[in-house]
Amino acid sequence: MTKKAFITGITGQDGSYLSELLLEQGYEVHGAVRRARSLERSRLAHLYADPAIYNQRLFLHYADLDDPTTLRRVLTKVQPRELYHLAGQSHVGLSFEIPETTCEFTAMGTLRLLEILRDLPESPRFFHATSSEIFGRPTQNPQTETTPMAPINPYGCAKAFATQMVRVYRESHGLFAVNGILYNHESPRRGENFVTRKICHAAAAIKLNQQKELVLGDTSALRDWGHARDYVRGMWMALNHETPDDYILATGKLHTVQQVIENAFATVALDWREYVRFNSHFLRPAEPLHLVGDASKAKTALGWTPRTSFQELIQEMTEAELDHLSQTNS
Repeated sequence: MTKKAFITGITGQDGSYLSELLLEQGYEVHGAVRRARSLERSRLAHLYADPAIYNQRLFLHYADLDDPTTLRRVLTKVQPRELYHLAGQSHVGLSFEIPETTCEFTAMGTLRLLEILRDLPESPRFFHATSSEIFGRPTQNPQTETTPMAPINPYGCAKAFATQMVRVYRESHGLFAVNGILYNHESPRRGENFVTRKICHAAAAIKLNQQKELVLGDTSALRDWGHARDYVRGMWMALNHETPDDYILATGKLHTVQQVIENAFATVALDWREYVRFNSHFLRPAEPLHLVGDASKAKTALGWTPRTSFQELIQEMTEAELDHLSQTNS
């Protein structure tokens, strides 16, 4: 019997890579899309343009996290075996500007889903994509699954609430519910408002004489960066383990924004010093410190390890920008 999976946030970076992975594994994939979403511009364009896949093995349903009636109806109809919850307002900087919206979708949206699953005749296995931002400014480095939560921004607070609720529903209601504590993961499909994509795009645009300079905030900020393709593989492995648990997915290596700059500009054979400028406008009100993950539990229990290095990631992203900009302006 064909396995069915349902993905919230299917049109996002992680949702698109996860869709590809599940289709490769023989799944029938269903996803929730917002009515305002333009499918023509989504990361799924190559899939729904394929008549052998779209509406044959990949199905999209209009539903949203603030509309539990529609979500319940769709999930009751589809009856998925696995549910991957990836949707939410995931931009940390933006969460300071729209804290209520962030909490509504990221925190309460997760709780609504858990309540729906609790009432279904056969609850699917549930994966919740949480974030290293739940740790904020940790006293322990690297962080493990037992590191205390101490979020310092609205996004981290919303994710901390959702993470705890997943644990509550697993322990109190018996749901097969998994928290994947994801550290920063990027790809050519990352949104343009994220600093890695902004840098890679700028390096390519400057190389093609389509942009003159790149303006950034604090380039000394440290992050544990991996490739989204590796992290969705970890999601699938966690949800197909025999028992539900929480897992950190991370590389365990810290890199600075400055290193992103240097690698991106090196990819296009340019000296970054000639093009990068600093502007305090791009500084965040509160910056997390030393968020670096210990993924040894995922390695031991699941056999998961990241396959793409930081250098390979930034090179891939920059080359993808070069290809896209060259085609757009040819």
